Amino acid sequence: MARVRLENITKRYGDETAVDDISLEVEDGEFVTFVGPSGCGKSTTMETVAGLTEPTEGRVYIGDDEVTGLAPKDRGVAMVFQNIALFPHMDVYENISFGLRLRKYDDEEVRRRVEEAADIVQLEGMLDRMPAEMSGGQQQRVGIARAIVRNPDVFLMDEPLANLDAKLRVHMRTELQRLHRELNATIIYVTHDQAEAMTMSNRIAVLNDGKLQQIAPPLECYNEPTNLFVAGFIGSPSMNFAEGTLVEGGLETNNFNIDLDPGRLSGVSVGDEVTLGVRPEDVHLRRYADSLADPTDPIDARSDVLEPMGDEVFVYLLLAEEAGRSMAEDPATASDQLLMSITPDTDVHEGQDLEVVLDRSKLHLFDAATGEALLHGLVERSGPESGEASKAG
Repeated sequence: MARVRLENITKRYGDETAVDDISLEVEDGEFVTFVGPSGCGKSTTMETVAGLTEPTEGRVYIGDDEVTGLAPKDRGVAMVFQNIALFPHMDVYENISFGLRLRKYDDEEVRRRVEEAADIVQLEGMLDRMPAEMSGGQQQRVGIARAIVRNPDVFLMDEPLANLDAKLRVHMRTELQRLHRELNATIIYVTHDQAEAMTMSNRIAVLNDGKLQQIAPPLECYNEPTNLFVAGFIGSPSMNFAEGTLVEGGLETNNFNIDLDPGRLSGVSVGDEVTLGVRPEDVHLRRYADSLADPTDPIDARSDVLEPMGDEVFVYLLLAEEAGRSMAEDPATASDQLLMSITPDTDVHEGQDLEVVLDRSKLHLFDAATGEALLHGLVERSGPESGEASKAG
């Protein structure tokens, strides 16, 4: 296996920039996932590693060698595509061994590699089957085995699970994690599904509009997003956002205020616009405030829609600037709403007036102008006993 290094990779198609000055390094044996919305440049970036696309600017290194100008076959990579593209007239053995036979490997070596790869992806006893006789998951395993037999330095996987049903995708995620562990393989994986990115990767690279937004371990991207885009994209359901203004002693939004010392924030000052972020699991009913280390003051709300999900219930809350405001007569905007996650046994029903609190240790602040993160976790209210704890924010 080998590490992969991209230096200032840019790809333009006429006036359109698909990939914009991306630099990153994938360590030997690491599983890194490129994730982002459709059209963000993740597949194009992978294709520059594979040699299927020549970058307009920048260099690609695999191991210690620059491979920018090399053909795909000379790069030591193997790709697994969303479209499995098996030969329908060949059985599993012939599909897996096709590339080896093209390269004139002797029959004994071909058989050894095919049987070893089939064992890794659990296709024993299926080598004589035709693709039409196999399930979607089994066909995808054939595609992966076809890559394994080449003993590549790097595996490149472009949305290989996208065409599978939801249950099979979950199963194949586990299979790919096991494969990574057994092969100690360097894997670059492309997906728009953040669940795949979060569960399988050592690190995830979040892309948007051709730019690299953040590359970090999954939980770091979730808990410490570098900007508003990452905060909103990573996590399902998405983070709640509220626009506000910094004032002396805190943050004012349309519907509630948060105690905060603006002096703790670099690059902004009193009077500047900021965006507050809070994840649904960090919104709590007031009755549970005592279980939080540092809850906010209560916020008036009314439950609008409940979505039971089995192990949790999502509650869409409408906020009120003042108690008694009529939500029906004054339709809510995005900044007048919060999404809260509760357990199924919590007694909440639609149209109920509630008071909720936010977990200050889990709040996020972003510069409204640039979108860049300012602070993760407000930790303590300002006061004589907060000096040491305030440093942790």
